[in-house]
Amino acid sequence: MHIHLDAVGGVAGDMFIAALLDIYPDLMEGVVSNIRLAGLGDEIEIGVQNFDDGVLTGSRFKVARGAEEAGHGHEAHGHHGDDGHNHPDHDHHHHDHHHHDHGHHHHGHARSHGHHHHTHWGNLRSSLQASRLPDGVKAHVLGIFEKLAVAEARVHGKSVESVAFHEVGNWDSIADIVGAATLIDALAPQSWSVGSLPVGRGLVRTEHGALPVPAPATTLLLKGFAFHDDGRSGERVTPTGAAILSHLSPANGIGAGPRMLRASGHGFGTRKLAGMSNVLRVLVFDAADAAVSDADAVGVIQFEIDDQSGEELAASVDHIRAQEGVIDVIQTMAIGKKGRMMTGIQVLTKPAHLDAVSTACFRQTTTLGLRIRLEARRILRRQEIELAGGKVKVAERPGGTTAKAEMDSVAANPAGHRLRAAARRAAEDEALKACK
Repeated sequence: MHIHLDAVGGVAGDMFIAALLDIYPDLMEGVVSNIRLAGLGDEIEIGVQNFDDGVLTGSRFKVARGAEEAGHGHEAHGHHGDDGHNHPDHDHHHHDHHHHDHGHHHHGHARSHGHHHHTHWGNLRSSLQASRLPDGVKAHVLGIFEKLAVAEARVHGKSVESVAFHEVGNWDSIADIVGAATLIDALAPQSWSVGSLPVGRGLVRTEHGALPVPAPATTLLLKGFAFHDDGRSGERVTPTGAAILSHLSPANGIGAGPRMLRASGHGFGTRKLAGMSNVLRVLVFDAADAAVSDADAVGVIQFEIDDQSGEELAASVDHIRAQEGVIDVIQTMAIGKKGRMMTGIQVLTKPAHLDAVSTACFRQTTTLGLRIRLEARRILRRQEIELAGGKVKVAERPGGTTAKAEMDSVAANPAGHRLRAAARRAAEDEALKACK
């Protein structure tokens, strides 16, 4: 299964949850159960509601604090202050040094409590680790919160441990992140992808003044993601939405391979956008031939070299190939500007190692720039079998299972060419029989 996120209106934590629950409503029970296990009591009301904005239909995910928010309906989640925010995601109040003004709703909480409390990330992490959340969900929750805490710490020059989560927003932020983590763990798709994200416009108000949209923490979290300007103002991707995206490490775009659409869902925010539904659309796909292939994402780094000797470049490429996470390094010859011969380098790497491998490329070669992207890929399921004649690679293809003897094993056969060919065919036949 592959899940694609289409950020029509933007991305926020509650929109992510709503869109997936719009497709998989049976997972709502698990979402509520895990939010309770994370420590939120019955005074926190949790629900999903059908919604129709006059153009599209879908769902909204609602979290509210009992009596204090009763009777406000959708507005209890709307944060309709004058700050221009477009999503009901409760993530700009996470940190006392980064508390975004969400209008009367939050100020009402501050008055009802009489004072503000803060939970430092170190304490919140310990509480979540000690919770009875399932291990898989807990890992996702901690991963998303850690992304958020690290980004905020960098923005404000704080240590990660000293980042503080505001009491007023603490409970609803936990609900959004635990809900998102529950769905990520339950669905466990082979891969994720996301389309271009709307950049938004204007300023967002915080305790320390106005900040540009996207908020600084959001920009750190979404480094490497594609953006576009659709001409509409306001914050379009919230920090919690950005932290979820960063945690998922999705490919930029759905990829060129064929996919079969299984389902789609819409998760709505509460604000209205001019001429556009404020919705996150989710598309769920199966690979065109899911029986024989797996899908994942791969990092691609490309650059050209025209001022290194072949001997030196060969050594540099060997060093890059030896980097952790590198899948392969491919060299091609080309002619560049001024008719110069040059070598094109393409490095395939695991997404988590893109930054480290990029640094190695700069360190090992004379290049002054890199082109970096994430791409979806399909991989045939295969296995390597050790036989008397050497290693044989067996692959499941749409037309059936195939086997190919490793050339290194064949070449090591001291017999002549014809005997080596016979040995290769015999090894392949043996491998196919072993797999039946």
